Amino acid sequence: MHSDHYNLDLSDKTIAVIDDDPATIRYFEVLLKTTSARVLTFLNGTDFLQYIKDDPGSFDLIMIDYLIPYVNGIDCIRAFRQHNKQVPVIMITAYYTRESMEESILAGTNEYILKPVIPEKVLGILEKYLVKKQLAF
Repeated sequence: MHSDHYNLDLSDKTIAVIDDDPATIRYFEVLLKTTSARVLTFLNGTDFLQYIKDDPGSFDLIMIDYLIPYVNGIDCIRAFRQHNKQVPVIMITAYYTRESMEESILAGTNEYILKPVIPEKVLGILEKYLVKKQLAF
């Protein structure tokens, strides 16, 4: 079954992207623009935590890097999960150890993906978590 991810309409969704690399942020902004989703970006964990402190229910999906300044991705996920257990959290990182993956999952990550990540992979994840499936009878 092939799905055309490039026709994803996420205009009613808000996605957070937390990464300290401006090129990565730009990549996700351009890619997510194709879905019409609202995208909020954060260059460090402190800014993200400040934002969710004021509004923990404002996102439909979070994409976060493991190694980000001030507060790392794991601690951000733990803090977010204290207030919101339903929103999917996707760890997208170039840093991989078995321990880091396990730590991410224990913190509440739904997916652990290694960079570089191709557009089809990202769009497939968005479809998996944000598009309600129609049941065929």
